[in-house]
Amino acid sequence: MSVKFFCLQACVVVVCFAACAKAPPAARMEFALGTICGVNLYEGGSDKLYGRIFARIREIDRTMSARPEGRAFERGEGISPSGDSEVAGINRNAGIAPVEVSADLIEVLERALYYAELSGGAFDPTIGPLVALWGIGSETSAGRIPDEAEIAGALALVDWRDLVIDRRRGTVFLRRQGMALDLGAIAKGYAADEAARLAREGGARRGIFDLGGNILALGGRDGKRGEETPWRIGVQDPLDERGAYIGVLPVRDKSVVTSGIYERYFEAGGRRYHHILSSGDGYPVDNGLLSVTITAGRSIDADGLSTAVFALGFEKGKALIEALPDTEAIFVFNDRTVRITAGLEGIFNLTNNSYTMLGAMPI
Repeated sequence: MSVKFFCLQACVVVVCFAACAKAPPAARMEFALGTICGVNLYEGGSDKLYGRIFARIREIDRTMSARPEGRAFERGEGISPSGDSEVAGINRNAGIAPVEVSADLIEVLERALYYAELSGGAFDPTIGPLVALWGIGSETSAGRIPDEAEIAGALALVDWRDLVIDRRRGTVFLRRQGMALDLGAIAKGYAADEAARLAREGGARRGIFDLGGNILALGGRDGKRGEETPWRIGVQDPLDERGAYIGVLPVRDKSVVTSGIYERYFEAGGRRYHHILSSGDGYPVDNGLLSVTITAGRSIDADGLSTAVFALGFEKGKALIEALPDTEAIFVFNDRTVRITAGLEGIFNLTNNSYTMLGAMPI
């Protein structure tokens, strides 16, 4: 069987037309969190501030990577004496003993559990056994199709209710041996929020943070007359090459995150197997959606929700978004139709004629 593997790191792009009156300063780009991370501070940036921001991103990477063989660990930067990240240490001690962890990880795991409960387990931070089994997008595997017995065995170890957080003691425990955390669906969002926090503290008022397609827009951009206008974020076309977009979303002080079938996947037997795995049946989610884009005030929320809503599907995902304040969604279907939540009506501009807008959804 012929297998082809693909990885598309960037999900959304910043669209800057001739209306951008001033040329932006050079951005800083580094590899972290398993992807290329870019920060462009258009006002108030400095080498010192860039250095502080990327040091923080790398710190979060070292804490939350599920696989100690990742590039941050190859460099030996700040790893524990056992060679583990905190997440890898928790996984290694699953069913054995609680592990003392940082406040960063406690915060992310508590938010992950919030979205697990809110989505009825469609978002599940204990998805690690399934992620490892399929191997889609990993550094050591091109991905493979497991047999049903393997999937059933991994599924038996996926249950967010068996993740125990003791904030008072600062410990995390997975109740059963073989369980494993994977925070790939939420850690980048937390890192983006932290990067923006440091930028604000350092005096930066405007900027774009792109952590492998997780976009956070700080402030606005300069308009023709010097006034700030919203950033224009292009939403990735899930059926085209990286950088091609279906439409433009203006945002200011918000995060935009997309989850879709095109980010990491392999093809076998004429079928695409993507990296968003169902905690229900153990296979890549197949519900008629190509992608879901979320906009929210915090990137950790946009990140977690993009995966949760994609996994839930259109009807349940729509209901979840409608119940949340300051949160909107763009749904792209495999028949090239697009739906948006009511709050984006008159804001999101579909520019790709190969897609059809079906209208906003009433609340």
